Amino acid sequence: MWLPGLLTLEQWMVVAAIAAAMVAVARLGLRVIGPNESGLRIKRYGPELPAGHVIALNGEAGYQARMLGPGWHFPVWRWRYRVVRVPVLVVQPGDIALVVAADGKPIPPGRVLAREVVCDSFQDAAAFLKNGGERGRQLAFLTAGTYRINPALFEVVTAASAAHHGMTPAQLRVYHVAPDRQGIVTALDGRAIPVGDLAGPMVRGHDSFQHGQAFIDAGGCRGLQEEVLLAGSWNLNPWFVEVEPVTLTEVPIGYVGVVVSYVGNEHLDVSGDTFTHGDLVERGRKGVWVEPLLPGKHPINTRVMKVELVPTTNIVLNWAQRTEAHHYDERLNSILVRSKDGFGFSLDVSQIIHVGMKNAPRVISRVGSMQNLVDHVLQPTVGNYFRNSAQEVTVLEFLSNRAQRQREAFDNIRQAIEAYDVECIDTLIGDIVPPAELMKTQTDRKIAEEMERTYQAQRQAQVQRQELERETAVANMQAEVVRSEQMVRISERNALAVAEAAKGEAAATRVRAEGQADAVRVSADAEAMSVRAVGAAKAEAYRLGIEALGPSGYTALQLTSLLGEHKVKLVPEIAVSGADGGPTRLADVLIGRMLQGMQGGSPAK
Repeated sequence: MWLPGLLTLEQWMVVAAIAAAMVAVARLGLRVIGPNESGLRIKRYGPELPAGHVIALNGEAGYQARMLGPGWHFPVWRWRYRVVRVPVLVVQPGDIALVVAADGKPIPPGRVLAREVVCDSFQDAAAFLKNGGERGRQLAFLTAGTYRINPALFEVVTAASAAHHGMTPAQLRVYHVAPDRQGIVTALDGRAIPVGDLAGPMVRGHDSFQHGQAFIDAGGCRGLQEEVLLAGSWNLNPWFVEVEPVTLTEVPIGYVGVVVSYVGNEHLDVSGDTFTHGDLVERGRKGVWVEPLLPGKHPINTRVMKVELVPTTNIVLNWAQRTEAHHYDERLNSILVRSKDGFGFSLDVSQIIHVGMKNAPRVISRVGSMQNLVDHVLQPTVGNYFRNSAQEVTVLEFLSNRAQRQREAFDNIRQAIEAYDVECIDTLIGDIVPPAELMKTQTDRKIAEEMERTYQAQRQAQVQRQELERETAVANMQAEVVRSEQMVRISERNALAVAEAAKGEAAATRVRAEGQADAVRVSADAEAMSVRAVGAAKAEAYRLGIEALGPSGYTALQLTSLLGEHKVKLVPEIAVSGADGGPTRLADVLIGRMLQGMQGGSPAK
């Protein structure tokens, strides 16, 4: 049995020589690469690299495409290769890294960035070159992670080294679009935008510009893009796209947004044959979209589209010195008109209109904007109507028939603007400023009329006051009237009682009267016979007197006897006669009676 301790000196020397040789071989051919490193091989000698290349693929001298990974590598002879330890590349979360290739095919004319090839995210340099990778700035980029990159072939631009490449660290970070914003994109590579288009058309498959090669392969164009970036986080190559953050297009409540697009497919009119004043197209085509935007926030590319806000509530337009909050009427003034009798005056007018949601695109397609509707349609329509109607009447007729003028204006203006798909809600005539000289005469006349009415009112008040006092007096006497009525009723009751009593007494009296009547009748017969005898005697005496004295003398004798018996004066104390002894007039008689009254006597005959 062989034992080490039994080796001879020569044997020990052989073993030592073998061990030394092995160590020398290991030192010359063994390379150890750490876990966070890669080994970049540089071949010291070999065939010369082709012109324009810096990376060897086929054993040429120079930088080798394949690097050494972590671990032990043998044989890598020092006399043949120089190995440079390269730390792994770490792209932090939230960052991206750009790549510049030092070798590969030249970028074709018309392109800015090198096309993307399969190369394990630039970790397989040989695959990059063999698959047709192009030198220069790369379209592909690195996202967050750890990479083993050949520094001889690829220069990597990170946020830490951005300043050395004329960039800012913000450009090498994941791009964030806030929830209330959108990104307007400008592509820096791709085919040219077709003639007549303002922006590159939308293409599919590039995942919101995150895959630049897919964008180019799908026919994407360089320049302003029709597509926008929505809210979110996006891995974007700043050498490929530039993004401008803008706010979303907001359509307030009470409005709709009519989209006028300058990009998209060729317009195809869907408005119908009856609408001959413009074109309406479907969403996504050039022209005025037939479907308006409802209230809310919308991602609309305002660089290639215009959104015209149209109020769907009632719109008040003032031809006056005041202006509404919407400012559509800020250029409207009071309407100057001239009447039939040659007077010029101004009037304020308020026009209330309404544009329906479905009619909003038709209105915009026809006139372009709400301001154009006011300036080019409503202003001449309303102004000319009132100027024409004022010339048919005088100023005073216009003032006195204001309500009628307002109704006529509403009917005429409604018919005029219905042709523009606008609804007329009402037409209101405000302040009317007639000529001052005419109004002075009218004012004076009105003041006089009012003064007359005032006097009449005062007179009526006095009459009513008299009536009130009369009614008050009647009311005050009402108690007396009631008492008198009650006394009348009492008297009526007493009269009834007396009548009943009288009836009883009359019955008794009748019996007594019948007895007395018989007695009186007998007495009357006797007295009648006596009177008849006396009368016969007097008649005989009169007859004898007349025969003796005659009728006149006997009559005078009888009158004289009567006057003397009654003591009547034959000559009056005061005698009044007519002028020149004429007959007495009524005035004379009255004067006589007055004189007699002054003397306390009886009237003179």
